[in-house]
Amino acid sequence: MIADAALASPVACVNGVALNKPGELLSAEVLRQRACTELLRQAAQAGGLLAASDPAAGDGVISEAATAAIEALLERNLAVPEPTEEDCRRHYAAHQGRYRNGERVRARHILFAVTPGVDVVALRKQAEPVFLDVRCHDGQSADRFADAARKWSNCPSGADGGDLGWLSGEDCAPEFARELFGHIEVGVLPRLVHSRFGLHVVEVLEREPGVAQSFESVRGALENSLRQQAFVTALRQYLLLLAGAAEVEGVDLDTADTPLVQ
Repeated sequence: MIADAALASPVACVNGVALNKPGELLSAEVLRQRACTELLRQAAQAGGLLAASDPAAGDGVISEAATAAIEALLERNLAVPEPTEEDCRRHYAAHQGRYRNGERVRARHILFAVTPGVDVVALRKQAEPVFLDVRCHDGQSADRFADAARKWSNCPSGADGGDLGWLSGEDCAPEFARELFGHIEVGVLPRLVHSRFGLHVVEVLEREPGVAQSFESVRGALENSLRQQAFVTALRQYLLLLAGAAEVEGVDLDTADTPLVQ
C-alpha cells in the first residue's frame, strides 16, 4: 500500500523508544510499520521471549533474535481458525473471476510515480483532477485519455498514450493485478489504483476472461488465501490491543489498513 503522507520531526515513539531520527523524512506507512514492529518486539520482551537487552531498531531493522521472538509470540497469542469447506466454497462463489487460467486484459494507464521524498498528498492532488477528467469523459473521446497520458504519465508508455498492450496477471505487480483481473468492468476504473510504483489512472479496453478452474483444483489456494486473511485480522486485533496499552506518539495506528510488520 502507498503511504498517505510524509512525516519529518518530531520523533515518533512507542513507550519512549524512537522510531525515527529528528528531521528524518519517513512516510506515514513506514512509521506505522515501524510502530507495529516495535510493539511486537516489546511484547516479546515482556513475555520473556526476548532479552531485555535486545537493541531497539533505530533504522527499522530488528535483530534476528527479535524476529524469532516475535514469531514465537504470534504463535502463542494469535488464534487463527482453519477455513472450513463451507468457507472455501463461499469464497470461491464470490470470487470466481480470480480463479481462471489464461485471463488477459488490454489496458492503458497514466502513472503518477512515487519517488523517494515525494509528497504523496501533493501527488494525489495532482492525479485526482486528471482521473476525474478522463473518468467523466470515458467513451466520449478516444484521444482524451491518450492525450492525458502523453502530458502527465511518468511511465515510458505515456509516449504511446499509456498503452500497456495485453497483460496477464504475471505481467503486473500483485497490487496492480488485483485491480485489473477477476472483474468484468471495461472502461476507466472507478478509482485511482495504488501500486509500489505510484498512483495509476487505468482504463481497461478489452478483456479475455480465460477458462474457469474447478473448485477442487484451486481448493489449496482458497484455503491459503482464507488462512492468510484470518491471520491478518487476528494480527490487527492483537496490535490494537498492544497499542491501547502502550504510549504511542507521533504515529496514527488506527489508519493502517493492514498491520505491516517487517
